[in-house]
Amino acid sequence: MSESRSALALVDEASGDTPNYPIGSVDNALRLIVMFSERKSVRISDASRLLGVARSTAHRMIQMLQYRGFVVQDEDTRAYVPGPQLLRISFAIVQNLDLRTVAQPVMEQIRDELNETVHLTELRGKDVYFLHSIESTRSLRVGSRIGMTLPAYCTSSGKVMLADLSSQELTEVLGTATLPKLTERTINTRKELDADLQLVRETGFATNFGESEPEVHSVAVPIRDGKGRARAALAIAAPPSRLEPSQAEEIARILETGASKIGESLPA
Repeated sequence: MSESRSALALVDEASGDTPNYPIGSVDNALRLIVMFSERKSVRISDASRLLGVARSTAHRMIQMLQYRGFVVQDEDTRAYVPGPQLLRISFAIVQNLDLRTVAQPVMEQIRDELNETVHLTELRGKDVYFLHSIESTRSLRVGSRIGMTLPAYCTSSGKVMLADLSSQELTEVLGTATLPKLTERTINTRKELDADLQLVRETGFATNFGESEPEVHSVAVPIRDGKGRARAALAIAAPPSRLEPSQAEEIARILETGASKIGESLPA
């Protein structure tokens, strides 16, 4: 495969049927981004030749990628190389894929042991994002939340990660104002939340008894990397009739064993 065809071929191989309503400018921008996965640097002349567009068009496209942080210009060679935004996205995708891959067998084992839904989450700003879920096999169960976000302060997995933050970091993330209530049981003041997070630090796990959804109870523990940072959280979620406060500590111990296995496989 020749150099002038390789980047275009990568795009063709990665896609399915041609879209019904293709947008040429978007397609060219995506093809240009693919070039940076093959080459250490890209010049305006390279982009013009490989995309089959005028140099002025290629220059405008690269300027837009530069404006958004996807590429930067090397001061010595004047060529363009991957920028912080492109690297950040690539790193985040690899991290999440690795985390899900490592967590999958552990989550399955916990699901089989407790026969309740298991969630893998991470903190994204003031919200908790559901990376992966493995559902219980019971007819009455908490469903998958993959791709969903919920306010971190009213979920068990969110609270174990918020508990890892300093007081200043918590204020930056949540502010000092009243926290919106999702249910009648939602903690809605920083004073109450701070007290709850202190308990999380002391016990090593967090609970949620109808704070985010009325008919959902959950217990969560942090997944820590080699440096002891709370990289993600592992949680069990169940209907209230099958997860009472008296069961929380026992469930947390099972989750902790699983979280330790996942954490041992994470890079420092």
